[in-house]
Formats: sequence, structure tokens, C-alpha cells
Amino acid sequence: MRNEKFHGRYESGGRVCEHPTCREPGEFRAPGRAGNSFDGPGEWRWFCLEHVREFNAGYDWFEGMSADEIYAAQAPGSGWQTEIPAFRPTAGADGMPRWADFADPLDAINARAGDIKRAAAGRNYSDASRFTPREREALNVMGLGAKADRRSLRRRYSELVRRYHPDRNGGDRSKEAHLQRVVEAYQLLKRADAFG
Repeated sequence: MRNEKFHGRYESGGRVCEHPTCREPGEFRAPGRAGNSFDGPGEWRWFCLEHVREFNAGYDWFEGMSADEIYAAQAPGSGWQTEIPAFRPTAGADGMPRWADFADPLDAINARAGDIKRAAAGRNYSDASRFTPREREALNVMGLGAKADRRSLRRRYSELVRRYHPDRNGGDRSKEAHLQRVVEAYQLLKRADAFG
């Protein structure tokens, strides 16, 4: 099967257009009858140029999907949590956070990159296991490492509140969402068992 560049035509190899009233060669492929899946359309249907255009005009890849499934399929980060070695539950065995512990792919990347940088600096990661995945995420929001103690947590919280509070920024409320994340992270961490 050789594709003739630019127009999608394939040598028919004896295939006939699948339109019920057409006997032209089936040189253009279209998604098959099997349902759509993450891996694509699966089998191909073959049409002549006129009927593949007709087919494509009425084709709906999202047919049969719920609104949530359509939204998930169109999201820029769709598929990021697919289970490859970095996403498996055992991926955090080295003390680094597991990708599956995060809801946002950018938070997962940030957490892993931060831990990789700290590991390269020669720090010990046995301390990372004393925190739950949510607590490690909160530590990242606070900009603290796994060796943080209660005193450094309080000091960092105070610093971040001063930095992001609207009263300290001339009433500018653009940093309010980040301030809220800092407050939530601090509330979680101050109750953490790791700080005893």
C-alpha cells in the first residue's frame, strides 16, 4: 500500500468504494466501523474521493462520548497520566514524588524536577518518605524541601504571606489565588505527623 504524497490517495489494490451504490476504486481511507478509542480509529473503511469527502463532512470523532469524556479528550494535558514507568505506583520508590500523586501535570513535573535538582546537589532523600504525597505537594507550594522543620515552615509561611497579601502589594489582588494555595499548604503541613 503506497501513499501518493499530499492527497491521501492509496493504490486501491483491488478495493472497491464501500458506498453502497458506487463501484469506483476505494483509494481513500476513513475511520472504521469499530468504535473510537484512545489508540485511534482502528480498522479503515475505503472510499472513492467523492464518497470519502461525503463521509468526512458528517464524521464526528466524539460520537457516543459524554460531555466529560469530550472535555477530557480535548484538554491540552489529556493522556499525561497514562501509566508508563514514571507514572506507576512504584515510581516513587526512590524517594521522589510519584507522578500519579498529582492532579495537575505541571505540579508533577515541578515536584520531580525539584527533587532531581536537590538529589544532584547531594542531599539525602530518606526524609522524603516521612511526608504523604499531599504533604510533599504542599511542601512544593511552600518552596520547602523534605528536610524542613516546624520552624522553617513558620518562617517560610510568614515570608510568603507578606509577599502575596494584597495589603502588602498596594491592594493588588492578582496574587490572591497563590496566597490561598500557600495558606492551604500551611494548614495541611502544620498538622503533619512529620513535624511531630
